[in-house]
Amino acid sequence: MIRLAVVSGKGGTGKTMVTAALADIGGVPQVLADCDVDAANLALLLAPRRLTTEEFRGLAAARIDPARCRDCGICADRCRFGAIVRRDDAWTVDALHCEGCGVCAYACPMGAISMEPRVCGEIYTSTTDLGDLAHARLFPGSGNSGLLVTEVKKRAAALSKGADLMLADGPPGIGCPLIATVGGMGAVLIVTEPGISALHDLGRLVTVCRRFDVRIFVAINRFDLAEDICREIEDYCAKEDITVAGKIPFDPAVVAAVQSGRPATRGDSPAAEALRALRDNLFRELGLQ
Repeated sequence: MIRLAVVSGKGGTGKTMVTAALADIGGVPQVLADCDVDAANLALLLAPRRLTTEEFRGLAAARIDPARCRDCGICADRCRFGAIVRRDDAWTVDALHCEGCGVCAYACPMGAISMEPRVCGEIYTSTTDLGDLAHARLFPGSGNSGLLVTEVKKRAAALSKGADLMLADGPPGIGCPLIATVGGMGAVLIVTEPGISALHDLGRLVTVCRRFDVRIFVAINRFDLAEDICREIEDYCAKEDITVAGKIPFDPAVVAAVQSGRPATRGDSPAAEALRALRDNLFRELGLQ
């Protein structure tokens, strides 16, 4: 099975639009994963039907037992995140600030603090007309999105029996969620655009992805809005021996498709034609056709 992650150096490049398009016209047995758990939008374009829902528990949070607390304040003094606060004349834990490090529990002389698991989000499996989908939602203010990405990939792997392709919509940037997404993948498609910071973001992302020994491809979205910067991106890719698998023009039909909650390939337009060419080039390189 080919494992392909669609990623980007920044948000707003059209990464999810490209992922949905590839899923729509893939033509191979596939399983889908939305690894952009901080802003999971792939489901908005695929009309999923929910199969399962389960809690995601991240790192533990501190809890103070008021019956055992002797009001010494040592825990508040040791906490470097400002998570232990005074409320109603007693010490309590502000869960939004607690990083789960456990220093307060270690320092408390009365053993009044325990570390307890906390629910940070939900993990879903769904079915769509294009294949099964693993996705998730991280609750506002919760961390550990890299851990949640790993759990989403596990669910996708469990759904992948008989699939030739695992297609993941990855997160933007180069942080922990991106690292969790790219790990174990065979290839990545970087979606970029001809913006002022595009080449810088692309270079950072390529540097990170190469640490994982994956094949790297690039798609340039809205390439015709700044063709001089587009040529700079193409020159960079040629220098780095990276295949530019496709160039997608700016097209109001894409905006209309996304607003309607459907893949951009459900119709005839310049962008849809370019997305089909991207699919053909990419799948040929990956041996999927």
